[in-house]
This record gives sequence, C-alpha cells and structure tokens, in this order.
Amino acid sequence: MKRLTALLLAGVLATGAFSVNVLAEEEDTTITVAASATPHAEILAQAGPLLAEQGYTLEVTIFDDYIQPNEVVESGDFDANYFQHIPYLNEYNEENGTHLVNVGGIHYEPFGIYPGTKDSLDDIEDGDTIAVPNDTTNEARALLLLQDNGIITLAEDAGLDATINDIVENPYNVEIVELEAAQVPRVVSETSYVVLNGNYALEAGFSVATDALAYETSDSEAAQTYVNVIAVKEGNEDLAKIQALVEVLKSDEIKNFINATYDGAVIPFEDEAEATEADAVASEADAE
Repeated sequence: MKRLTALLLAGVLATGAFSVNVLAEEEDTTITVAASATPHAEILAQAGPLLAEQGYTLEVTIFDDYIQPNEVVESGDFDANYFQHIPYLNEYNEENGTHLVNVGGIHYEPFGIYPGTKDSLDDIEDGDTIAVPNDTTNEARALLLLQDNGIITLAEDAGLDATINDIVENPYNVEIVELEAAQVPRVVSETSYVVLNGNYALEAGFSVATDALAYETSDSEAAQTYVNVIAVKEGNEDLAKIQALVEVLKSDEIKNFINATYDGAVIPFEDEAEATEADAVASEADAE
C-alpha cells in the first residue's frame, strides 16, 4: 500500500511539474536579444513598442564583439541575436561546434559604385581606373557589382570568391586598383570611380541614396548572401515569440524606419518569396 501511495504521489508530482513547465512556456513573453549597436540595436528599439502591442517585452543587450552574441544564444542565456550575416554564422558554427540557425533576413548593407573623377557610368571610357577593396569578400562583392553594371565579365563559377584574375571580359580596359577598404574613399580624386560599402561611403561624405551610381539590389547574389539575420539556437525556430520578433522586424513599420533613417546605407531585405508576394499584393491593389 505504501508503495502504491508513493507511486501515485510521484505521478502527481510529475504531472504537476509538467503543468508548471507548460504554463511557464506559455507565459514566456520576454524576448532577450544580443545585438550590435548600429544599426541592429537601433532597429530593435523601434520593434520594442510593436512587440509590446502583442504582449511581448523586448530586452536588448548591446555587445561590441562578434563572439559573445553567439555564445549567449548557444548557452540559452539569450533567445536570439541580431548582428551577423549568413557566411559568418555558418563559419562560426563550423569552427565552434555550435547549433545556431537563421530564422529571418532583416537588412543588408549594400556596396555601391560612387563618383571619382567622373560623375556618371555613362561616361566610362577606355582605360578608366576603378578602386575596390582588396580583401577577399569585399573585392568579390565589388567585382560582382561591376559585372552587374556591364563594366566587366567574370568567369562563370567565380561567384563570391571572385578576384581580378577571374575577369574574362574587360571591354573598357578598366584598371582595377586594389586597396585596403579604408583607403578606397581617399582616392576619389585620383580614380574614375570607387566601389565602397555603406559605412565607408558615409565616412567619405557620400549619401548612399543620392550619390551611388549603382548599388547592390536585394535580389543580387551578394545581398542574398550577406543579409543580416536573426539567429537562434536550433530547436527554437518555431517559438511563438521568435516568430513574432521576426514578423515585426520584417513589418512595413520597421522597413519605413530603416529607409528613413540610414540614407540607403542600410536597406530592408526581401527574399524572393517576399518580393513575389509583395508584387501579387500590388497587382491586386491595381486591379481594384
């Protein structure tokens, strides 16, 4: 009889513990996010009130390095982070044995072609010089952007590993000047054009929105690859609060904030599915 009572009591306790855990999960409305200061934490600050309307409390902690934000999500101390692009996330997982996954692309920071001694790509001539960053990732993005605008053609399989050795057609015989990224803005008076990422463009006094002669679009290979994402620990992708966070960050309100604040240096990301859906909605509106 004592044994039966003990078993029944154990069952009640186990059931009670299970109920408490379920209740705790249902009532878990705090979303903790590790983020870089700019633009990530600034964007999250705009998302906070929108999430509050849905009953969630957003707590953002700013980190000034690229290691701890992943560590605290892997450990479970934070629900998510917002600071990195997909190649960095994949490399981090591979090197550290972590289990972090992308749950949504939010924005990208586009490369642009800017004026040097010439103010229009229509003025490009034989022998013009174009300054580009010389590090592997940024040089490839610069070369792909030049290709997208008909200035050069790269080997078919070059992709995001492209270097100047992959140039197979150069109809204008442009000279590609390779410089350390921070040095590129300093040669605007010496080269025909320069190719810069958003932060260096702003430092050089360029308005990304109005001065860029061309820039990466959301459907470009680079933008699709280097989109900044919300990352969580594998297994937490479908949590209601994570889905709410991503949905708000991809909302029109946040897109409008990004567009109004960063002068084109930060652009809301839309993947192909989102773009298709937006086009369909626009078509329906036009039909009405």
